[in-house]
Formats: sequence, C-alpha cells, structure tokens
Amino acid sequence: MTFKLFFLSGFLTLLLSSCSSLDDWLAVSTPIPSTETPAPTSTRVWFPPSATPTPQLLSTKEPTPEMRPGLSAGILTDSFTNPFDWELAASDEASADINDNRLTLAAQSGIYMTSLRRDTLLTDYYAEITAQPGLCKNDDSYGILVRANGGSYYRFALACDGTVRGERVNNSVRLVLQQPIPSGDVPPGAPGTVRIGVWAVGSEMRLFLNGRFQFSMNDPSFPIGTFGVFVRSAGETPVVVSFSDLVIQEVNYIFPTLTP
Repeated sequence: MTFKLFFLSGFLTLLLSSCSSLDDWLAVSTPIPSTETPAPTSTRVWFPPSATPTPQLLSTKEPTPEMRPGLSAGILTDSFTNPFDWELAASDEASADINDNRLTLAAQSGIYMTSLRRDTLLTDYYAEITAQPGLCKNDDSYGILVRANGGSYYRFALACDGTVRGERVNNSVRLVLQQPIPSGDVPPGAPGTVRIGVWAVGSEMRLFLNGRFQFSMNDPSFPIGTFGVFVRSAGETPVVVSFSDLVIQEVNYIFPTLTP
C-alpha cells in the first residue's frame, strides 16, 4: 500500500514535470507573429506652396491732347470803350450799343441781331469773350461769329435751354455742322455768365466754354474774316445779352502729317 502511494506520487510528479516541459516547449516553439510597422503619419501642411503669379502689365493711358496748341502773342484786347470798333445800330426791333465796357445786343420777338468788329481780318487765332445773358428763355440763343464776311460766317450758338450747336451761314443759307448738344457750361436762361472761346486753325474750329472743350467743326469755306457776336429771340419775349473782355491771340500751329 505504501509502495503504491509512493509509485503514484512519483508518477504524478513525472507527469506534471512533463506537462511543464511540454508547456515550455510549446511556448518556445510557437512562432510569435511579427508586428507590422505602422505607416508614417502624414504631416499637415498649413501653408501649401502656390504658383508665383506672373506680374500683369498695366496699360498706360495716353495723356490728354492739348486742344489749344500753338497759342502765341496777343493780337488784340478789347475792353469795349471805343464805339467805332463795332457795328452799332438801334431800332424798335433790335439794337447794339457799347456802354460801361460792354457791348449789349437786344432783339425783339423773332428778330436776329449781329454786330461785327470793324477792320479785323483774322485767319488762324484763338479768341475768348465773356457773355452775360440778361433776358433769355427756352430756344432763344446768342454766341459768336467766326471768319465773318458780311452775311457769310461760322456761328457757334448757345441756347437758353442749355444746349450748344455749330452752323455755317452763307448769305442767309444755314448749314448745321454740329447738332445741338447739352452742356453744363451753357447758362440755363438768365441771368448767367459764360466765357466763350474759339480755336480756329485752317479749316478746323474748336469751341470752348469756360475753358472746357465742347466740339470741333471742320469746313474750308471761309478761311479768313472778322469776329462778331449775335443774339436771336425765338419766342414771344425779347432777348438781351452783354459781351465783354475780348482777347484774341495768334496761333502758330501746323497739323501733323497723317502716316498712311
């Protein structure tokens, strides 16, 4: 009995030892799976590079051309003190009179009145004169006469509706060279004041109001003549306009030759 117990005890010890060795062998011989290296984490780029823009060439605007080139010495200055320098007249329908350094023209309803400067033949020149409408409404008009010879001349007309136009008159036959256009420099009625200027060279005539260019006319019909002013009543009321401070300058200018 004692021997059996000893034998069983030894057998169990051997068995347990064998199991332990088996476990160790299994533990050693079982392959350990390799651990894959994790992919590197991408780095966030907060300010990604961008293509460098190509500098854009900006166009340069051409300078505004000089609209009154070639102004030279003064030809005359008229302060309207000599009544013999102008054509003056007086009637029940119209009048032209010099007083207080002003040439004042007046015309009744439907009447056209002009006054030309005597003994002043001009070809190429720049002239300025101040006009002050004292009584003027709607389609009534006034302005300057350029290269006048009796009843033939160019006419720049300012209307009291705020428009300005250009015409050629040849012995009472009127040809419109510039249709009426609105201008902020034309006094809308009376009273008002405007400085009227004309640059006349060759066949081209450019109109200025208060020093600002308005439009140009091109016509070779009248190359020489005197300077004048006019008023015209188009309605049922008279028109009265005073002119003062006439200055005329010589212009020495040759138009550039156009390249074909």
